[in-house]
Amino acid sequence: MAAELFPTKKLGPASSTTTAVQQYQQQNRNNNNTIPSCNWQGLYPTIRERNSVMFNNELMADVHFVVGPPGGTQQVPGHKYVLAVGSSVFHAMFYGELAEDKEEIRIPDVEPPSFLAMLKYIYCDEIDLCADTVLATLYAAKKYIVPHLARACVNFLETSLSAKNACVLLSQSCLFEEPDLMQRCWEVIDAQAELALRSEGFTDIDSVTLESILRRETLNAKEMVVFEAALSWAEAECQRQDLTPTIENKRLALGKAIYLIRIPTMTLDDFANGAAQSGVLTLNETNDIFLWYTAAKKPELLFASKPRKGLAPQRCHRFQSCAYRSNQWRYRGRCDSIQFAVDKRVFIAGFGLYGSSCGSAEYSAKIELKRQGVPLGQSLIKYFSDGSSSTFPVWFEYPVQIEPETFYTASVVLDGNELSYFGQEGMTEVQCGKVTFQFQCSSDSTNGTGVQGGQIPELIFYA
Repeated sequence: MAAELFPTKKLGPASSTTTAVQQYQQQNRNNNNTIPSCNWQGLYPTIRERNSVMFNNELMADVHFVVGPPGGTQQVPGHKYVLAVGSSVFHAMFYGELAEDKEEIRIPDVEPPSFLAMLKYIYCDEIDLCADTVLATLYAAKKYIVPHLARACVNFLETSLSAKNACVLLSQSCLFEEPDLMQRCWEVIDAQAELALRSEGFTDIDSVTLESILRRETLNAKEMVVFEAALSWAEAECQRQDLTPTIENKRLALGKAIYLIRIPTMTLDDFANGAAQSGVLTLNETNDIFLWYTAAKKPELLFASKPRKGLAPQRCHRFQSCAYRSNQWRYRGRCDSIQFAVDKRVFIAGFGLYGSSCGSAEYSAKIELKRQGVPLGQSLIKYFSDGSSSTFPVWFEYPVQIEPETFYTASVVLDGNELSYFGQEGMTEVQCGKVTFQFQCSSDSTNGTGVQGGQIPELIFYA
């Protein structure tokens, strides 16, 4: 697993004796693991600290593991009693009816760093996870039935979940039988589909996961993006199968999955300039799809021809009324801003903005989302106001993932000469379906917008 897919993170309390333990273990290594003459047990007041001394230590070891695949093995010492207390699998291995008295046990399917991470939890009661090893550690925790460590791995993955790694994690969550993690992955893939499909991780998924994504009714992406992602996956699959990535081999790699791409739902321009010229479609398929676009009597197609439903955007409206008055509320290029937080992960797709209160007008808008001053999404667009008190949607290029219990800043700078509608009777808390929004004033606001009144009346989101 590539390190960039997950931010490095450690969970669980750090032991206050870690430095002492490391010093003691270093002393053992320097002394060839001989039992010291001093009363080392008296140095540590708790059984956890004394067990920690035994972690990855030859002292009193009564079993050894040869961990890792051939050519990459590492010998790890162990203590049967400690291991049996931490895992029912180890208990059965060492003390069960079918226990074998082996001094060396080979474990070729677990990577050494992940095996050591599991032992560290068993010996030291510490959970130490990082991006490089968390999936392999989850595998080890599942194999040896260490449920609390497995749960911590899943929590780590859920916290680190983003469009960059959602497809890979979806594939792994199926393997590990983690339905909650699977559901979280689908939420991200649906809402940020184009980012997920264009991620490097998408090309690493297995064919079953590919088909499940291509079948997805709520995938929030243009079909041309789906088609391009499938071709990228096919090229990677050719490399995995040691095939030259020719057009013919890409089509072979996709197999029947190509018919899950809803090519007839593309715009005619996307099809003519993209899919039709890719070479992946046969001449008959290309001809039939062109007829599908243009002919009154449409041919039968193997490709799915019904557009995906996608996700229905929800709107959080934070004002109870709106108004307009002369000599009040011009935009003039100043910043209107508000802070908000949610109690569940959502994806902000855009804002609903007011328009002119003096007839139709065009506005230019720079919208932005920030967290602790760091921009997460920006867009510079124009929109047309028809003079009504309605809100008008403006969109980010991609929906922005918003984590719970953290305040984000929504800002807009609008430029237009006409007077604008503005919101009144603002609410500090708004319930939208299963999501609760909280609002507070932002120091970035230089045009008068706050919780009680002003601009940015709506947040448009997926949940």
